[in-house]
Amino acid sequence: MQIGLVTDGLADMPLDALLRTAAALGVQTLEFGCGNWSSAPHLKLDALLESAPARDAFQAGLKAFGLTISALNCSGNPLHPGAHGAAHRLVTEKTIRLAGLLGVRRVVMMSGCPGGPGDANANWVTTAWPPEAARVLDWQWAEQVIPYWRGLVRTAGQAGVERLCLELHGQQIVYNVASLLRLREAVGDVVGANLDPSHLFWMGADPLASVRVLGGAIHHVHAKDTRIDPANAAVNGLIDVGPMDRLAARAWSYVTLGHGHDGLWWRRFCEALRAAGYDDVLSIEHEDVALPPLEGVRQSVDLLRGAIGGG
Repeated sequence: MQIGLVTDGLADMPLDALLRTAAALGVQTLEFGCGNWSSAPHLKLDALLESAPARDAFQAGLKAFGLTISALNCSGNPLHPGAHGAAHRLVTEKTIRLAGLLGVRRVVMMSGCPGGPGDANANWVTTAWPPEAARVLDWQWAEQVIPYWRGLVRTAGQAGVERLCLELHGQQIVYNVASLLRLREAVGDVVGANLDPSHLFWMGADPLASVRVLGGAIHHVHAKDTRIDPANAAVNGLIDVGPMDRLAARAWSYVTLGHGHDGLWWRRFCEALRAAGYDDVLSIEHEDVALPPLEGVRQSVDLLRGAIGGG
């Protein structure tokens, strides 16, 4: 397995410093944000699309430090019913085109979440009752989700992108194993999972069980951890809309690898991935507000070295 990094985790570093730091830490491959919910601090999407020399220079900079690109990332909500959705669809299409031009075969993103009929904002249906919830969900899949994703799979094929890697995340139409497999069945196996255990933890799933069921549908993996606060979760459950920086009050928080689940768990995760046929990138995503980014990435690299070696 290779140790990767979502470069947004070190967003305050300029590109040259990022590349130097990543190589020094032992990171082997990078995942670059291209827009939408990322500020894309290290990659200028339009400039690279427009200029072959700019693309060559970008790739030469990576090669100089022995680094490669594992994926481009354009996570956002392309299914949003308003102008927000149109803007995200445009960035998504540009990202897929750029990936093809760079020879990158994977794009990481989220499925998006449409509204219901007439809605102005996304409507994430999480219950089968009352009855209108199921009707909205059926409409979303039939009228919004499947048509859009069939088109996007065609776009990916035209660009030479082989894998659209969907992060299973709350407030998305694809958020768990069942919904990922439903979309994959409808539009084909270009669509697969960007498996991030941190989200599965807070939604109450077991990432190890998810790996076993997904098998070859795992296209890419994020290495991010979640710590559950047992006392807060016992009172209010895991559905938590409190500010992410109020750690003491939350039922769960994103943390640096090892701060939620120890090295033994991460070794078991790597073993499960290998058994499922995935022996590829573990892309560290640092979103721990309690730890400086560089220190969080450093600790995460160290933990993954042990987890991979113990696999």
